[in-house]
Amino acid sequence: MSAKKVVLGMSGGVDSSVAAWLLKQQGYEVIGLFMKNWEDDDDDQYCSTRQDWLDAVSVADVIGVDIDAVNFAAEYKDRVFAEFLREYQAGRTPNPDVLCNAEIKFKAFLDHAMQLGADLIATGHYARVRASEDAGRYELLKALDASKDQSYFLHRLNQTQLATTLFPLGELQKTEVRKIAAELKLPNAQKKDSTGICFIGERPFREFLNRYLSFQPGPIKTPEGQILGEHVGLSFYTLGQRKGIGIGGVKEHTNSDGSHAAWYVARKDISQNTLYVVQGHEHPWLLSSTLKADQVSWIAGTPPADKNYAAKTRYRQADMACSHVSLTDGTFSLQFGQPQWAVTPGQSAVLYDGDICLGGGIISAASSLS
Repeated sequence: MSAKKVVLGMSGGVDSSVAAWLLKQQGYEVIGLFMKNWEDDDDDQYCSTRQDWLDAVSVADVIGVDIDAVNFAAEYKDRVFAEFLREYQAGRTPNPDVLCNAEIKFKAFLDHAMQLGADLIATGHYARVRASEDAGRYELLKALDASKDQSYFLHRLNQTQLATTLFPLGELQKTEVRKIAAELKLPNAQKKDSTGICFIGERPFREFLNRYLSFQPGPIKTPEGQILGEHVGLSFYTLGQRKGIGIGGVKEHTNSDGSHAAWYVARKDISQNTLYVVQGHEHPWLLSSTLKADQVSWIAGTPPADKNYAAKTRYRQADMACSHVSLTDGTFSLQFGQPQWAVTPGQSAVLYDGDICLGGGIISAASSLS
């Protein structure tokens, strides 16, 4: 019987590189596929695609797997980037990694892999898939390395996608992955993890958005209505933002030690084109006890039972208990036992039942404590 063919997304990073070796050790026929998802200003100082491709090819040579490249730039622009811009233009703060996983890595990539004759696909994500007690059903689980778990970004995957996906790193700690890469003498063993949004890279964020969005300056106000300055466009700010607001010299309230409390972005009034800022990390305008979410996606295909769960409203946040969860087919609302900080429209609210990721939705509104 011939080995199952697995098409693995190889990015040139250490995670997908070690995933390739692990799959080969497990007896799979492994084919690496490097995705090119961005072409605009591809030759400038911020783009690492060319070096990433060279790293991926070098690793494939060391491990002994075939590798090819595929261009999904058109699909990415239509399905991910266009939505990214729409959300920012509307004053929300989207998470393109969530959409990229659902639309590119586990849709366009999956379709392409199947055309290549793949039995399964695999990625270097830190997550796990488990066949549930219900025959033919699959569950998305957190990775064993809690500090690297990426189930938050994968919460829009469906049963068909999970049934054909392997996550070879789900049982490993990141330190083990680095150790394996070093022992194999992989050329990218010490390569830093990628950060930021894939198509933006390390370039200045405002400079990038300026190319694509229209914007209108407006007032920066306190909750009391005092004007502190002028913002450069609401799209360029996110709730909870502390740096880069442009009012660093403004002082009002002081702490007990005589220092001045920091300013934070607390609200955006789209209709009035006004940015509201508050002083102090625990200001009531920054704390929310409830939220609403739409564009809901459930991994099981149907909403989970209406009971108490835990949720994350941002990546790397600890699971927070929800004292009340109200579910419908297309929306849900959450009430937290403890107020949550800077709950941001456009970000994802993801529900968990222990280690099981149930799915989630896009935050549409949150109520502050005042």
